[in-house]
Amino acid sequence: MPKNQNTFSSLRRRVANRAVQAGWRWMQQAGAVTAGTPGRLRFGAIGEGTRLAFPQGTVFGEQWIRLGEHCIIAEQVTLTAGMMPDLDLGPDPVLVLGNGVVLGRGSHVIADTRISIGDDTFCGPGVYITSTNHSYDDPHEPVGRQWPRSSPVEIGPGCWLGTGAVILPGARLGRNVVVAAGAVVRGEVPDHAVVAGAPARIVRRWEPETGWQPPLRTPAPVPIADGITPEQLRGLAALAAAEAEAGRLSPDRA
Repeated sequence: MPKNQNTFSSLRRRVANRAVQAGWRWMQQAGAVTAGTPGRLRFGAIGEGTRLAFPQGTVFGEQWIRLGEHCIIAEQVTLTAGMMPDLDLGPDPVLVLGNGVVLGRGSHVIADTRISIGDDTFCGPGVYITSTNHSYDDPHEPVGRQWPRSSPVEIGPGCWLGTGAVILPGARLGRNVVVAAGAVVRGEVPDHAVVAGAPARIVRRWEPETGWQPPLRTPAPVPIADGITPEQLRGLAALAAAEAEAGRLSPDRA
């Protein structure tokens, strides 16, 4: 193929790529759901600064879903109230997110009965929270056809739910609870606890008298002082890297 034809083909691909990227960015902006741009979704409440990224996952029963202020709902997040669309769930909200809640990409919150998530709770990608579980009482009937069991879920403020965590019906998490990635939580978890495993168990807990037990293995991060600019932070990072490199090359380490 002649060189000028190759150049023309490459140019077309670059132009097409830029057009597709620009179009996708435009769709992400135009398709996001906010209080001012709810689209077809009519939530019971959606607070100021809250944003559902585009594309959204499955959403229904939104009349019984209340979203607080400044929540971040990532792409492909499922939010449902009720077992199926078009049910009358009564006068009270079924799914309630507090202010500043973050739901990571691909997470699911399935509320057949009440689920509440406290302020400033952050969820990583793929978190699954449900108030309903399949039953298997009848050994002769397919599990999927047996009537499920439901129990309310309460997640306190300030929690962190790691990637792939599962919160089962009836779970009650206290304040500032850490759920490790992939953990499966049922029952009650006290304030300031770290749980891991399937089923999850407490692996670390903070008490006012003793602090963290077992003790933390890493020092607490040093907070950034007020007034520090991004340029200063980059300079400090470069200085730390240079000092580390100098220490690695030092004759004393030979």
